Amino acid sequence: MRGKVLVAGLIVLLCLAGLGVIDPGAIAQEVVGQYRWRLAMDPTVLTVEQEKAKAAKPGSDFKECASGCPVMIVIPAGKFIMGSPENEPEREASEGPQHEVTVAKPFAVSKFEVTFEEWDACVAAAACPRVPDHWGGGDMPVINVSWVDAKQYVGWLSQLTGKEYRLLTEAEWEYAARAGANTRYSWGDDPSMGNANCDGCGSRWDLQQTAPVGSFKPNALGLYDMHGNVWEWVEDSWHENYDGAPTDGSAWLRGGDPSFRVVRGGSWRNESARSVRAAVRVKRHTNVRFDTLGFRVARTIRP
Repeated sequence: MRGKVLVAGLIVLLCLAGLGVIDPGAIAQEVVGQYRWRLAMDPTVLTVEQEKAKAAKPGSDFKECASGCPVMIVIPAGKFIMGSPENEPEREASEGPQHEVTVAKPFAVSKFEVTFEEWDACVAAAACPRVPDHWGGGDMPVINVSWVDAKQYVGWLSQLTGKEYRLLTEAEWEYAARAGANTRYSWGDDPSMGNANCDGCGSRWDLQQTAPVGSFKPNALGLYDMHGNVWEWVEDSWHENYDGAPTDGSAWLRGGDPSFRVVRGGSWRNESARSVRAAVRVKRHTNVRFDTLGFRVARTIRP
């Protein structure tokens, strides 16, 4: 009703302006004033500036479309020690040498591993291949996707939203997975029970199948399933260790073998909790598809 009154009032004002009774500038001020009133009264109406602020605030989450877009969490800038110390139990040589990495700018990471529901939106748009689901779709993590497939999804998502979606770099992945911790797992050094889905992790899905995303507690940044469930593709080419690795959080693409990319996090089928440690890294060919392989996405945040 208020909207109809505002429109009727505006018509009267425009007629009076045409007769020279009212200054047109006053009408503009009135319209702007009514718009500001609507912003104040309706919390769902956001200005462009408010939208930008929400998407750049560390710890906040956002979703940029109704179908196919993951919920994203803003990760703050910071520093961390990447890799594992030489005395860490069950450590692999590929996890060293440890080195400090500076992530200079905030970026966003999907709160969950990409799900079949999100993947299927890309399939429906004829931008991604249909893949076997094995244990059902919906909120199960998408599996049987290659690195090439994952790149198709982030390309489609970028085109859909007009934003820069991409795979995480390996450094970004470990920074987000550790969530400020320097222990074997984001929750501590003890693998404990019921914190992840892997062989020996103490969940009802161990060695059976993937779990619905979000089945376990999130880490300190609010990210779910960074340990176990499915291995997650990242952008980087495979290198045998961190000798010469970038220290700025960027993807390591020079040298190494670009036909093999890094996967992180471990999966439901891994032989023990050792394989879901924060520092564990494994290589997979860019074209392979397994029921242990999935991914999550990042989004660059521009000023």
